[in-house]
Amino acid sequence: MRGLVVFVSAVCLASAQHQALIDYLERRLLAIEDRISLWHEQATRYASELRELKQHMVSQLENLDKEKETLRVSLDSMGMRVDRVERELDYLETQNGAQPCVDVDDKLIEQQVTQVQEKQKTKYFKLTDCNDMLSTIKAMKILKRLGGSKGMWTRDTGGGSGKVFIFNGTDEDTIFEFATVQEFTRSQGLSDSRQLKLPSAWRGTGHIVYNNHAYIVIQEDELTLVKYDLRNKSVVGSAVFPDQDYIPVYSLSPETVMDLAVDEEGLWVIYSTLENEQHISLAKIDTRSLSIEQTWDTSCPRQNAEAAFVICGTLYVVYNSEQPGRSHVQCLFDVNDMVSNDDAPLIYFPKRYGAHASLKYNPLEQLLYAWDDGFQILYKLVMKKKLEV
Repeated sequence: MRGLVVFVSAVCLASAQHQALIDYLERRLLAIEDRISLWHEQATRYASELRELKQHMVSQLENLDKEKETLRVSLDSMGMRVDRVERELDYLETQNGAQPCVDVDDKLIEQQVTQVQEKQKTKYFKLTDCNDMLSTIKAMKILKRLGGSKGMWTRDTGGGSGKVFIFNGTDEDTIFEFATVQEFTRSQGLSDSRQLKLPSAWRGTGHIVYNNHAYIVIQEDELTLVKYDLRNKSVVGSAVFPDQDYIPVYSLSPETVMDLAVDEEGLWVIYSTLENEQHISLAKIDTRSLSIEQTWDTSCPRQNAEAAFVICGTLYVVYNSEQPGRSHVQCLFDVNDMVSNDDAPLIYFPKRYGAHASLKYNPLEQLLYAWDDGFQILYKLVMKKKLEV
């Protein structure tokens, strides 16, 4: 009997322990369920907040797009107004009659001469940190033969576009435009191009294309530098030079009275005058006003010169070589006096057909665009630092 009691007591104790375990597990499950429920509520709240943030960001982006479009329209409108004002100013300038003839006293003449001399003496302040100079001609590539024996071809030297512009001849009034170099190379002739007719015929081969504008030398009653907007097909500026003072800049290219060049520093004019007729002069030009900022008389002779170009403020004059079919850079002039002509290496161009009617340096590509007896040629250049000379 006593054994039975002990057995029953053991069974009851085991049952109580089992129940306690079940109760503990139930409490743990309830706690876990409460925590899961809390996490679910927090996740739902965070998801709702993220949706609201996303909606807010989308709304802000839409507002920014609207403001961007409004600003673009305003800028376009402002640009149109500026262009309109410039055209009105150009019109007013053309309507102003010539100034009456007056007697200029000697003191005024002396003052003007002094100003020119001071421009030559003034130290040139560089616009860029370019210190490159031409080391050698690495290679040449003949693209095709198109047009007459004399002309000029180039791309936009300021990077305004990748178009190719052809100035065929020395006394014409139509620019031929190709969309790309590849289109120009594949073309069967000038009839495949877009034609831009100028108000007057140009003179020589000294023109240049810079920042969507063609700068053209015209010689009618006066010697005039004309700035032509290639997009709007209109003249937007001009500057008159005293015709009687200027002579052809190269003895081998008598049609070219003035030669225009572009480098890393901007726009230059290469010219010669009666006062310094044996040598070539150089001037820096303001592209907005077309006024002369500074001038230099170089020691580079005109005799036997056929073309020239400017790189990093250094003028390179190309002469007809004694060797048949060769040209070479024999004289240079650095406006910053970093390189002297005595230190410069003799640079020969590869074999050519005739004489260079024009050489145009493109600072963005470091290429020379050459016109040689109707052949359009690219010269690839090798540069070095001026301090290495």
